[in-house]
Amino acid sequence: MIPSEPQRSEESAQSSEHGAGPVALGRPAYRWHHKLFAVSLVVFCLGIGLFLLILPWTPYWEANYFGSLIPQWILYWDNMYVRGAVSGLGVVNIYISMLELYRLRRFAGR
Repeated sequence: MIPSEPQRSEESAQSSEHGAGPVALGRPAYRWHHKLFAVSLVVFCLGIGLFLLILPWTPYWEANYFGSLIPQWILYWDNMYVRGAVSGLGVVNIYISMLELYRLRRFAGR
């Protein structure tokens, strides 16, 4: 048989009488691999971002493997909107790297 109202145990009744609140947790312990991963992520996102931001506007963009794979794709590949979209992805990657660089402050106290 299921009770109509939830039953309170003795333990929960006592803790609510004494006003036990949330338990304070200490700061998380960051190890060297956390710091290494954070710095690696910043460097990786910044490198990919700069690559995607600059590459579509260089002569290498027109002479690549994917542009010559299917001849009909050259019409889309050389389109300025596609180049701008790829550069936009580069800007997003640079933004992510700057956010992660700002978040590196969490390691400053250690």
